[in-house]
Amino acid sequence: MNTIFRKSMLSVAGLAFAGGVFAGPIAAHANPVDAKPVAAAVQSAAPKPQGDQSHISLNDEQTANVKAIIAATKKAGLPERAAVISIATSLQESKLENLGHLGDMNDHDSLGLFQQRPSSGWGTPEQITNPEYSTTAFLKGLKQVDGWQDMALTDAAQTVQVSAYPDAYAQWEQQATDLVGQHWNS
Repeated sequence: MNTIFRKSMLSVAGLAFAGGVFAGPIAAHANPVDAKPVAAAVQSAAPKPQGDQSHISLNDEQTANVKAIIAATKKAGLPERAAVISIATSLQESKLENLGHLGDMNDHDSLGLFQQRPSSGWGTPEQITNPEYSTTAFLKGLKQVDGWQDMALTDAAQTVQVSAYPDAYAQWEQQATDLVGQHWNS
């Protein structure tokens, strides 16, 4: 576990402990509505992006793929963090382009937004190149990762993707976060 992530988690744990120690006796006698800000403060502590961040300008097709990922995430009933992880993963794997077979440039038989492989059981080429299907398949894998909501983005993405470059997802976290913030309610 890296030092920054460990310190962040210890800080959150300390905040939760302090909130419980200081708010606990008061909250026991207070209206439950009064206790909500303490819980909200602990829940809002999202991990900060790790390392140097990359950014690309998006064209209309890439923006449409962002919106498709967000729509599939909402349809799956998952929170914004799942969309951030999904978009960062797609930024790394395909720069949010729905890639078909790339011939000799192709990594095995990887296709689509997430570079999923039919030979690895992700689906047929037609399914994998459907943004809703490929996002749903990625999210299904993400939901199987215990604690994905609280782990570093790159760790969550790598657990699903099993990439040869496991740390590469981290560089897209800020742009993915910004894109979800921009398009989640649109």
